[in-house]
Amino acid sequence: MDAILVRGNGALHGDIPIAGAKNACLTLMPATLLSEEPLTLTNAPRLSDIRTMGLLLESLGAEVSEMQDGKVLALSSHDITNHRAEYDIVRKMRASILVLGPMLARAGHAVVSLPGGCAIGARPVDLHLRALEAMGAELDLKEGYVHAKAPGGLKGGAFEFPFVSVGATENALMAATLAKGTTVLQNAAREPEIVDLAQCLRRMGAQIEGEGSSTITIQGVDRLHGATHPVVPDRIELGTYMLAPAICGGAVTCLGGRMDLVRAFVDKLEEAGINVEETSAGLRVSRGNERVKALDVTTEPFPGFPTDLQAQIMALMCTADGVSVLEEKIFENRFMHAPELMRMGAQIDVQGGTATVTGVEGLKGAPVMATDLRASVSLILAALAAEGETLVNRVYHLDRGYERVEEKLGNVGAQIERVQV
Repeated sequence: MDAILVRGNGALHGDIPIAGAKNACLTLMPATLLSEEPLTLTNAPRLSDIRTMGLLLESLGAEVSEMQDGKVLALSSHDITNHRAEYDIVRKMRASILVLGPMLARAGHAVVSLPGGCAIGARPVDLHLRALEAMGAELDLKEGYVHAKAPGGLKGGAFEFPFVSVGATENALMAATLAKGTTVLQNAAREPEIVDLAQCLRRMGAQIEGEGSSTITIQGVDRLHGATHPVVPDRIELGTYMLAPAICGGAVTCLGGRMDLVRAFVDKLEEAGINVEETSAGLRVSRGNERVKALDVTTEPFPGFPTDLQAQIMALMCTADGVSVLEEKIFENRFMHAPELMRMGAQIDVQGGTATVTGVEGLKGAPVMATDLRASVSLILAALAAEGETLVNRVYHLDRGYERVEEKLGNVGAQIERVQV
């Protein structure tokens, strides 16, 4: 089994290229099911989750091919030959549920297994289903599968999400593009991935207004055509690598990074005493020898502080000057990285959805275990500044969301390698 071995060795200097967004690409790929014509995605990340989505689409009859070393995905769903998304594939990744809306919109029926993914608390799909029901879908849950049909096709409708859900907004948005009439989604998610999806669908001929706001209006069309679309840069990978020099010191430019994708995150870095500068190449992050300041952080839907950067900023707070309070408002059970950081000498007290971190002078290397995708990279970040060696086990989580971590961090001076254990 693979593990990551890190030897803490001081400041980092250089450039780190930021890949296309995993969460955006996983949403864009099912959009191919909406059209008989090809969809080409450029700036695609090379990740295990992307390959899993490709396998799922192929199981439904789509053609998926990689070009330019996986950075370009050529997708074609000329024929949907199978309308059943099986558990064996869907269980590996929650994003698999995103094939439901497109299949239902185009074919009028679909059977999709309830999904799996990281074990970071209950993330039910009821909002996906309720939004589709508002467009006339008839749904039945049987033996772990969603059986969906719309015999006369989906029809425009209005749905207000009781709370913000990125995945449900994406599923409903795709389905509504082929629904008859106008669909209005209220309290919709505002994340950059939603905006990216809407831009791609518009390139395919969809009529969409309001993406990036809490109200999205979709006028259904009879068909969508092919398109080429660049995947938006990954704001979570961007934030993660911005934290590397913040934790270790030095200066790193995250190539392709954009301030508008991580504004709330940057505000917290600057509050902690980290310098962030937007350049023509990307975002340059630097820190001197001074100790960072403690922070209070509350996760919120975009444009607030992202839950997917909570574990990583906790790693920074472990050696901050003072006491930090991190409040998790999006997912329960998302502090599983805390006990592993404590193995390295961190002082963390978790009470329900709140973690109190008392900064220490330094961390010590230790064997630790990744519990989910973002937790795994938080341990690597902590290890970069820890004294001695840290062995991060169960890094298959890491490979779902970060490509070539060892190469990217190694190129800016980190001592990091993948080993077999």
